[in-house]
Amino acid sequence: MRVFLTGATGFIGTAVVRELIGAGHQVLGLARSREAADSLSEMGAEIHYGDLEDWESLRRGVAASDGVIHTGFIHDFSRLKEVCEIDRNVIGVLSTALIGSDRPLVVTSGIALVSPGQIATELDLPRLNADVFPRVATEEAVIESVSMGVRVSVVRLAPSVHGAGDHGFVPALISIAQERGVSAYIGEGTNRWTAVHRRDAATLYRLALEKGTSGSRFHGVAEEGVPFRDIAEAIGRRLNIPVVSKSPEEAAQHFGWLARFAEIDCPASSKLTQEILNWRPEYSTLVSDLNNGGYF
Repeated sequence: MRVFLTGATGFIGTAVVRELIGAGHQVLGLARSREAADSLSEMGAEIHYGDLEDWESLRRGVAASDGVIHTGFIHDFSRLKEVCEIDRNVIGVLSTALIGSDRPLVVTSGIALVSPGQIATELDLPRLNADVFPRVATEEAVIESVSMGVRVSVVRLAPSVHGAGDHGFVPALISIAQERGVSAYIGEGTNRWTAVHRRDAATLYRLALEKGTSGSRFHGVAEEGVPFRDIAEAIGRRLNIPVVSKSPEEAAQHFGWLARFAEIDCPASSKLTQEILNWRPEYSTLVSDLNNGGYF
């Protein structure tokens, strides 16, 4: 299968490129620059110049492919609502270009938005809407795509997709700890994050592409709930700094833009995902990655 992949040079996207090529697929990777194109070429992918706000380039990518995986996202949390609406539009463009075909589209969402405080399953829809939690725009777009007859499925990723080269939430926590001189958690630190290694996540994307049916929701979850305090303690050990509790009021000042994520309790199951796709996470856990020092 020739697969059009957005986000192809990102932390997750590069793992997906290697997973797809290793399984015998061809990859047409979206690239914004010559540097990105060179990186894709080195991995054995074909180049498709464009970006997420160039809708015509997206349409051409779909037209040249047998299936689409959308891992691209503009990671600018200072304008979260705007970039989430861009993601909604991208899914709409990709879906419209796929109407009338059975070519698969796999898009990316997040576990944290589904049912905070409860163990989320693949059968759950987000309890909030995009006005309250902007990232829900992605799943709202998927529902619209399903109504258009598009074979679209969703991979919901854990807050921590970890491994070498991670530049997501965990590195941000490490940076804050280094700056503040303490590694912190909120309250008792019993709120839970799910986690998955990026190579396990890459395998999940491939399986969703190959086997997913319209409206399917899959959970990129290897660990159902890692207590946030365990993450803070692992960071504290590696940096040799105190590990402290912050009140909810103190958290906003300590964590800044990350405070909302640092306090969220978002356990989730991937039982149905594993049963349907025969997906078996096998790589290292989040805390073991932190303990091994690759993040430092």
